[in-house]
Amino acid sequence: MPHILISVPLFTCSFHGIYLPPCQPPPPHPPVFEDLGQRPPLSGNFKTQKPCSDLSPVHAELQSKIKLTMLEGDILDEQCLKGACQGASVVIHTASIIDVVNAVGRETVMKVNVKGTQLLLEACVQASVPVFIHTSSIEVAGPNSYREVIQNACEEDRLETAWSAPYPLSKKLAEKAVLEANGWALQNGGTLHTCALRPMYIYGEGSPFIFAHMNKALENNGVLTHNSKFSRVNPVYVGNVAWAHILALRALRDPRKALSVQGQFYYVADDTPPQSYDDLNYTLGKEWGFCLDSRRSLPPSLRYWLAFLLEIVSFLLSPIYNYQPPFNRHFVTLCNSVFTVSYKKAQRDLGYEPLFTWEEAKQKTKAWVGSLVKQHKEALKTKTH
Repeated sequence: MPHILISVPLFTCSFHGIYLPPCQPPPPHPPVFEDLGQRPPLSGNFKTQKPCSDLSPVHAELQSKIKLTMLEGDILDEQCLKGACQGASVVIHTASIIDVVNAVGRETVMKVNVKGTQLLLEACVQASVPVFIHTSSIEVAGPNSYREVIQNACEEDRLETAWSAPYPLSKKLAEKAVLEANGWALQNGGTLHTCALRPMYIYGEGSPFIFAHMNKALENNGVLTHNSKFSRVNPVYVGNVAWAHILALRALRDPRKALSVQGQFYYVADDTPPQSYDDLNYTLGKEWGFCLDSRRSLPPSLRYWLAFLLEIVSFLLSPIYNYQPPFNRHFVTLCNSVFTVSYKKAQRDLGYEPLFTWEEAKQKTKAWVGSLVKQHKEALKTKTH
């Protein structure tokens, strides 16, 4: 059985359809979690993380199937990473800062997403971990313009983001580092084999984006914001993304498949129908009384130039005040583009077929949204008593 190390951000751990909610406020950098069988004693600057009460059922279920150790550490701490990698035979690197409105700060995003990935790769070399799977992003490929229509894009199209915004740039550089590391010599004389997965917009139980949309709507009488109606994307369910990671792991460890997978990237989607982000939110929430805002929204062109003006204001004020615009050109483009991909290469090389159908994914996510509504109602009752 492979000893698997999975790096995830503490505050949004969605993997194989399981959401691990926060045990405490998020740290400045994403930590490292491990999912291992028998392994040497732990070393390094991190602490064993005991599951909080919200994690207990998940932790208990996983412990019945595999030995699970959860560790908290800093992705930029070299000693922490070296200690965490000891005894691992596979690293699945999902930890990153997702920030499309520049709320976190450019330097932090670049350090965590790029430098953190590089340090983890180096730790794998020192610990002789032969397999490294990187969770990349569709934003490595685009969209670059809301006017450009990209449909059924495939890996051979070699699409590449032109944005200098920290998130897409950092993910592009991190993926490049991972793919270029394929073939590195390991400390024990072995060879490092890598690949990267580029999921589309991920939805499912615990999605921080859907959580934010629904919570905002609950504070607004169930009215969902309506600012992405011009987009058309093929979202992917979190369980299918997790399944793709497992298949990539198996392929890199299979001598018959490994040569065709090493150093490659793969788009990951499923049979979720292409739709706008607004329509997806509405589909998942209408059963619980959510509705789309009926007011007219600004056209993408006007929002784009308004974002440009806000960016100029932010730049001019930067010497004396840190003004954070509510949206930027990158965000407007992301929310208003037609951008869909094909996952045929993953089918061919990894044997990938979605584990969950659209109907199954929809029902699971809708049930989770329903639990958010229930929690909101209970919170309101508590306030009124």
